[in-house]
Amino acid sequence: MDINDLRSAVTVVSLALFLGVAAWTWQRSRKSDFDEAARLPFADEDQRGEQA
Repeated sequence: MDINDLRSAVTVVSLALFLGVAAWTWQRSRKSDFDEAARLPFADEDQRGEQA
């Protein structure tokens, strides 16, 4: 086993990980969680405005 075999294995594992994360992200069941996370910065501003 030389360094090129190791590089190939790391490339394949990285691609599989990327595809797994992409599939997890695009699941319809995750949409509500991501929409809630997208509104978090605005919720923080609302809380600061009420406290000031």
